[in-house]
Amino acid sequence: MMVETKYMSYTKGQAKIKVTELVERFRDNIDVYKRSTYNETQVRHEFVDPFFEVLGWDVNNAQGYAEQYKEVIHEDTIKVGHSTRAPDYSFRIGGQRKFFVEAKKPAVNIKADVSPSYQLRRYAWSAKLPLSILTDFEELSVFDCRVKPKPTDKPDIARIKYITFDEYLDRFDEIYDVFSKEAILKGSFDRYAESTKGKKGTAEVDTEFLKEIESWRELLAKNIALRNPDVTIYELNYAVQKIIDRIIFLRICEDRGIEPYGQLQTKAESGEVYKHLLNHFKLAESKYDSGIFDFDADRITPALQIDDKVLKTIIQHLYYPESPYEFSVLGVEILGNVYEQFLGKVIRLTAGHQAKVETKPEVKKAGGVYYTPQYIVEYIVKNTVGKLIEGKTPDEIAELKILDPACGSGSFLIGAYTYLLTYHLDWYTRNLSFKKKALPKKYKAAVFQVKENEWYLTTAEKKRILLNNIFGVDIDQQAVEVTKLSLQLKLLEHESRESIDQQVKLGLEGALPNLDDTIKCGNSLIGPDFYDAQQQATLFDEAEMRRINVFDWNDDVKGFGRIMKRGGFDCVIGNPPYVRQEMLGVQKKYFETHYEAFVPTADLYVNFVEKALTLTKPSGRFGFIVSNKWMRARYGGKLRRLVKRFEIEKLVDFGELNVFQKAATFPLIVIITKKEPGTKPWYAPIKCLDFLDLSEEVRTIGYELENGALADEGFRLITEDALRIFDKMKAIGVPLGEYCRNTIRRGILTGFNKAFVIDRETRDDLIAKDARSAEIIKPFIIGDDVRNYQINFRERYLILTKMGIPIMQYSAIFEYLKQYQKQLEKRWDKGDHWWELRACNYYDEFKKPKIVWPEIAKESRFAWDDGSYYYNKTCFILPSEEFYLLGILNSKLIWSFLLRTCSVLGDPDKRGRLTQQAVYVTQIPIKKIDLSNPTEKAQHDKLVSLVESMLELKKKHHDAKMERDKELYERQMKIVDAQIDRLVYALYGLTDEEIEVVEQSP
Repeated sequence: MMVETKYMSYTKGQAKIKVTELVERFRDNIDVYKRSTYNETQVRHEFVDPFFEVLGWDVNNAQGYAEQYKEVIHEDTIKVGHSTRAPDYSFRIGGQRKFFVEAKKPAVNIKADVSPSYQLRRYAWSAKLPLSILTDFEELSVFDCRVKPKPTDKPDIARIKYITFDEYLDRFDEIYDVFSKEAILKGSFDRYAESTKGKKGTAEVDTEFLKEIESWRELLAKNIALRNPDVTIYELNYAVQKIIDRIIFLRICEDRGIEPYGQLQTKAESGEVYKHLLNHFKLAESKYDSGIFDFDADRITPALQIDDKVLKTIIQHLYYPESPYEFSVLGVEILGNVYEQFLGKVIRLTAGHQAKVETKPEVKKAGGVYYTPQYIVEYIVKNTVGKLIEGKTPDEIAELKILDPACGSGSFLIGAYTYLLTYHLDWYTRNLSFKKKALPKKYKAAVFQVKENEWYLTTAEKKRILLNNIFGVDIDQQAVEVTKLSLQLKLLEHESRESIDQQVKLGLEGALPNLDDTIKCGNSLIGPDFYDAQQQATLFDEAEMRRINVFDWNDDVKGFGRIMKRGGFDCVIGNPPYVRQEMLGVQKKYFETHYEAFVPTADLYVNFVEKALTLTKPSGRFGFIVSNKWMRARYGGKLRRLVKRFEIEKLVDFGELNVFQKAATFPLIVIITKKEPGTKPWYAPIKCLDFLDLSEEVRTIGYELENGALADEGFRLITEDALRIFDKMKAIGVPLGEYCRNTIRRGILTGFNKAFVIDRETRDDLIAKDARSAEIIKPFIIGDDVRNYQINFRERYLILTKMGIPIMQYSAIFEYLKQYQKQLEKRWDKGDHWWELRACNYYDEFKKPKIVWPEIAKESRFAWDDGSYYYNKTCFILPSEEFYLLGILNSKLIWSFLLRTCSVLGDPDKRGRLTQQAVYVTQIPIKKIDLSNPTEKAQHDKLVSLVESMLELKKKHHDAKMERDKELYERQMKIVDAQIDRLVYALYGLTDEEIEVVEQSP
């Protein structure tokens, strides 16, 4: 049979016809195809390739794309030990893997044979792909590859589809709508993967490998501390990290075919394991000549004693079939994710010299370590490094310096390096006319050809780019070592044992560069002048020296002095730490005198933004992901004024979306060019994470911010139309703070909720014991109880103790509070015998009719209270009896205004949570009514009437016992709500076009 190599695009209907032809041919000759002599290569060419071609994939690269852009990568089945190096097919979009396909000959029973399914699942699980396919065309199995594979698994474990060839036509939609190229581009594959995600057994590779290396750390740390009583805490952390790094590096090289397979395993099977390992490491030193195996600098690990059992346990779990990991497809980015989490803990030594692994204090305070998702890294790199090198030659790019000043495990530097490697290879293949003439001599060392349309950068070229362009700093020495390891593993991609050995034979420098001069350990924010104002004695405090870890950016010898003398770095990128400065003690004094944007209450990232801009040379590019709070929060004022001096190009706001797993960090990408402002900033409020391309999402949903949007008092992230509407409202109304004569108050901070806030059962018990208790037990409301127009009382009560109330006269309450006496000692007066809530001099305000709202809200929630309740600190109260005001505050127009003026804890256009503090709410423009004007009085009276109707409907809805009655009241409330909105629009004189702008907002 002639295999069609021309790339053709099929409609879904045409694809089904083509599959019909394949099915009929297979059925007609099934006896031939099922023979053992009909091999895997034949079934691939005759059936598997055509099958995926009709699904829209350019299986044989008929379009002639360069290697990095091929849609389908074919891997040769190279045996490495008992496994193969890589799957048969890798299907990709934009160079990113989406799923694997492993092909077998039809003689293999895919449904019943254990080995093929385990093999495929190891590949896909290690590559962190959600779904992949095993097929011999006669059968097709789809696996959920998020389930950790085990050698004892039956072949149906994690299998979510099994389809035979004679079912392909009836079930064609199931296949096409998930695995066709069209389905991938439309997001159907990702949605299906998410919908089929199973809970049982689901354990992604980075989570499991993290557990693995954490167990190694504990084993090594305890054993080294036991067998080496003189080792210090710093030496112990260093040694454990080095040994783990070396084992991982060499094991990855084995699966990639750079090192002979099974070398580490052989060492573990002998006696004196560590002695043999050290010899193996020293051989690697001569081959790679990198810091990983630098024994001139490392005088610690060669002197250690380590038990054989410990090392055997670690190494034996890294090989097939016990190991679920296939290191040939385990990406450097995945490894970086693992290490980022790994670095969140540190080894401590007890008084008895026993090792103990603990979470770092700053990590514990932050609630964990959160790795930057790859799509964030790629977007920032594309809009900084990408813009910087666009159109430049390799010689021009060689002069550019790219920095991450808080590099962590190196995710941004790996992203930048990857981008540079791809750009250089593109440039060579695009500009040098390989097919027509020989390479110019100066470029012969840069690239080499494997076969037609398949070129790679040489090792020397990859080293040159890495050393010329990539720079990083981190305060954590372990993080620095991980960054170096990750970059070096990236460099080794597409290398082979032959290419590495050839360099050694030729007497060239080692295969890997030593990155000590480009990736450095130090505190990016604090220079050596930190000690100028300190006590002399602190210079010799080793613990403080290591903790502060000052870094001199202007040091020509060990710093980046030469780069700073040329004006700084061309590009600064990264994700600085989100650490509260309260944790930094004496460092805060330094920040106060050295950082213009310093505010004591701000997170550390504020200082990092300022420092990064200082390190960026004129016309250089800056790209960070930080919290979005600085754009509106009070503490961000100084930073706002600082960044406005430069051209803010893009603000990509993720609001409350879980970009960093479960961390509520409210991420924002900021892209700046360090020059005078020129173009208007592009603002993109991202609504969900269900996108294929963040760049396209930003382009589609974003909009230009108008002149004046970047206000010192807070960025107004609104369109020109919305800005005009709000200016119109301000011209018509007066600020709420001016409109109301009464002061807005915050609710009560008890100081100790466990004692003073009680439930219904406790309240009834106290009153039963002493009826007078009812005098100081009050219904108590928290922010979550406050809904629009009404209060949802949830049987929560406050014991209202305050100055002047002798608790002794309330005997039951006195006895009840005595159980908390130790915690309340500071409020115990042995003369008068009272405990007091936190000081509050406006308790009487809670007895008055008032408008109430929660500090944090995702929708309009201004409620009415006739004076029945007391409120906690998560609420604000405004003594007022105006239903007119209540109606305005609950309108869609005012919510739209608040979305653009309050400090936002989320994406405004995704109903992000607002912090509705008094400083923001008092700015709401309220239309004052002229009661002598019949038209205005009629509007006022109508609004009051509608609010009264709403309050009555809310009560009836709350009291209704039948579901159909509740639905009836809900429909009526929607009608009244819409009437209130229309009346408020009229009060502020909005046109139909302006109303449409407001209505289109959430």
